[in-house]
Amino acid sequence: MRSRREKELARLLLRHEVPFYLPLLEKRVRRAGRSFVSFLPLFPGYVFFRGGAAERRTALTGDRVVAVLEVLAQGRLDAELCTLWRLQRSGAALVPHPFLAPGDAVEVVEGAFRGLRGVVLREKGRTRLVVSVSLLRQSVVAELERAALLPARMAAARASGRGGRRGFGAAALG
Repeated sequence: MRSRREKELARLLLRHEVPFYLPLLEKRVRRAGRSFVSFLPLFPGYVFFRGGAAERRTALTGDRVVAVLEVLAQGRLDAELCTLWRLQRSGAALVPHPFLAPGDAVEVVEGAFRGLRGVVLREKGRTRLVVSVSLLRQSVVAELERAALLPARMAAARASGRGGRRGFGAAALG
C-alpha cells in the first residue's frame, strides 16, 4: 500500500461493496490552544479485505496498492482480526506494539474479553495482553487484570466442548 493511502483504498472498497477491515487508532493533539482528533491506521500501510479475483482487481485499480499479500493461514488471520475487532469495539485503549515471537500464550477467562487469546507482557508493573497479527508481524497491547488471565493450555482444557465460531477472513495489502 502506498504511504498514507489506507483510507482512500477503504473508501474505494466501500463504494464497490468489497468487505474490508481498516483498524484505526484515535489520536488527539493540542496545537495553539486548539484540540484536533485524527484517526490513523493501527497498522500503517495495510488494509484487510475479503474476496476473489474481482475484488482483488478492484483493490488494484489506481496506484494505491503496492502488493496483495497471500494469506495461507486464513483461519489464524481470521481469529486474530476478530480478537482485534472485539478489543476495539469494547473501547479498550490499544497501543501499537512491536511484534513478539511466540511466548506465554494466555486466554482471558473472565470479564468482557472472556475467550480472547494473546500473549502476556508485563511492563511497568502492569499486565498487558498482546494481540498479534502474524501476517503483518505487528501487534497491539491492551491492559487487563492479571486475575482474568489463564495459560491457554489450561483454559482450553477447562473449556472442552466449546465449538469454534466463524469470524471474517481477510487478505492483507502491503
